[in-house]
Amino acid sequence: MSGKKELELYIHIPFCVKKCSYCDFLSMPAGEDVRRAYVDRLLEEVRQQAGSCRDYQVVSVFVGGGTPSLLAGVQIWEIMEQVYRCFQVMQGAEITLECNPGTLNEEKLTFYKSAGINRLSLGLQSADDMELKELGRIHSYADFLQSFDLARKKGFGNINVDLISSLPGQTPQGWENTLKKVLRLMPEHISAYSLIIEEGTPFYERFWEDELRREQGEDPRFLPTEEAEREMYVRTLELLESRGYQRYEISNYALPHKECRHNIGYWQLSPYLGLGLGSSSFMEDARFSNTRNFNDYLDGMFCSLPEIFAGTEKKPQDAANREGAEVFYLGKKQQMEEFMFLGLRMTAGIERSRFEEKFSVILESVYGPAIRKLQQQGLLAQREGRIFLTEQGIAVSNYVFGEFLL
Repeated sequence: MSGKKELELYIHIPFCVKKCSYCDFLSMPAGEDVRRAYVDRLLEEVRQQAGSCRDYQVVSVFVGGGTPSLLAGVQIWEIMEQVYRCFQVMQGAEITLECNPGTLNEEKLTFYKSAGINRLSLGLQSADDMELKELGRIHSYADFLQSFDLARKKGFGNINVDLISSLPGQTPQGWENTLKKVLRLMPEHISAYSLIIEEGTPFYERFWEDELRREQGEDPRFLPTEEAEREMYVRTLELLESRGYQRYEISNYALPHKECRHNIGYWQLSPYLGLGLGSSSFMEDARFSNTRNFNDYLDGMFCSLPEIFAGTEKKPQDAANREGAEVFYLGKKQQMEEFMFLGLRMTAGIERSRFEEKFSVILESVYGPAIRKLQQQGLLAQREGRIFLTEQGIAVSNYVFGEFLL
């Protein structure tokens, strides 16, 4: 496999028991017959797309959703078996499966093991049952503990736990209680995100006025204040670092050598291929995504990689009309922008030499004024050839990222 380019795979499973109140992901409830039809089409897409990826070796696979663990265990095995048959998967590749408490059992976990899954991501979100009910989750904290314990007994030694802070009515003390409960279990990885009120969700209908108040610097009525939100973030860092976790990205913490390789690839502009309904990809200087129309996907309307790889002479809208795909070709300017604002999400920041090697230009010749300005404001720092966010910069990261848009 030497000499081959690295590739990450994302596989989207769009099914869930029911939509959570905050969720804007592409997901939906569906019966067994519909799920079976989707898996069959996904297997065909894997086979077809792999033919255009012979110059790549797969270094990570992330099966996300939705709720992938809603599928039968044998269906996950079928999907992964097809991936191994059609793609060149690197030995020791990180293979992650997202799971929801309440959808796992011993049989499914056995199939996951035999399918080569070596990392699980459990969506807890909160250890408070009242908060879980507010979020519209289908599980309790007890369900999560049962799922976590079962996964450990089946030999899964790399588990992530997803958490969400700044929930309606949540206090810093309530958030700290969730963190302490999770820390007793010592998962290898913790993703701790702050709630975002997304349009089109039940939460948006209920809390959009609160979100507007917060954006205008006023105290919201139901959501935590900006001060409380900041306190939660600081306490997360303090508690997790005291237990040996390292923050390697704004919202992600890991025990040593347990960082999520797949997500790091996103932040470092590594090529990735999305498979399944609405999945996004970045390959050969192009960002593209499959159709979000379920029936169109079942009819076989997914991206044609040979057409996308053909180059920028093809109009993106023509590709979208023919294949149900949205395509955007990145020029050098867009690639430099993404390199900066994605890379700065990581605490290690941007490696100057990597920027110069990738774009054949000195970093300061492009971003010198922005870097100097942000350093003077105390939002950026430099050390050993790297540029990274300070703690103050992390607090206003969206502002910092905006300074790198040319």
